[in-house]
Amino acid sequence: MAIGLLSFQTTIANPVTLTGIGVHSGVPVTMSFLPAEAGTGVVFNRLHPDGNVTELKAVSSQVGNTDLCTVLGFSPAHSIATIEHVMAAVYSLGLDNLIIEVDGAEVPIMDGSSGYFIDAIEQAGIQILGVKRRYIRVTKPVRIESGASWAEFRPYDGTRFEVEIDFDCPLIGRQAWNGDLTAASFKQELSRARTFGFMRDVERLWAAGFALGSSLENSVVISDDNKVINMEGLRYEQEFARHKTLDAIGDLALAGAQFIGCYRSYRGGHKLNANALKALLSDNGAYEVVEAPAARGPQARVREFVAVNAPGFAPWSA
Repeated sequence: MAIGLLSFQTTIANPVTLTGIGVHSGVPVTMSFLPAEAGTGVVFNRLHPDGNVTELKAVSSQVGNTDLCTVLGFSPAHSIATIEHVMAAVYSLGLDNLIIEVDGAEVPIMDGSSGYFIDAIEQAGIQILGVKRRYIRVTKPVRIESGASWAEFRPYDGTRFEVEIDFDCPLIGRQAWNGDLTAASFKQELSRARTFGFMRDVERLWAAGFALGSSLENSVVISDDNKVINMEGLRYEQEFARHKTLDAIGDLALAGAQFIGCYRSYRGGHKLNANALKALLSDNGAYEVVEAPAARGPQARVREFVAVNAPGFAPWSA
């Protein structure tokens, strides 16, 4: 079932704060997760030094640049970049309503994965709200293509990702991650997969004002002779495909609701993910909005509470 198919909306139980640096800006950033009322959705608040706040709802219509990361907003002075890793954590743990305060132009990169965000949310706890949750159910295939790359949504009784990458690099080559998405599968198989890049691209990115905060502490770096420079090596087999799947989850979280269906992509990235989501949402015949079945009786409500507060236990599969 899709992230447990919880019947009711959720929010974070307690505020929690993280600090880090922006991977592109290299500037220190503080980010806080705050509880929100039912129906709020996920909202980013960029806090400016003069006390002003730019509010950006985490939805597809607010996506601006997607060249190197996913950006909410359409002007540098009023946008928030690199939201995909935190959105993947928020989506996979089933958070519907959340205020995310950021005192800069970019979400902190942390270690280049979603791991720190998962830990922070679990530390804060998740609260069930008394309002029914709605899902986006895919009802017919929707496919887009861009050169040799393609992405598609297909009907599926659950939430599934099938993400394949193909790099002209012997170390990476062609690899994929396929699986149903639950809080447990995300935590165990995807959440700590890191962003990656090539040493040959570093000087070009620096000259363009990007990757100024990138380091071996937050990125897997591949040398010119096709070796991982990081002393610890890779965290997973096929970590590269797993990270691309993590990115896709974060990008599709901008649907504004959990979705029921299968997302497949080949040689994708942020732009392809964003365009595929826009193609789905622009076709009214391709999806329907549905409610999850209501929990029945005390035992069912206990199962739902455990599903939120101990997502690794996955009681919905029992």
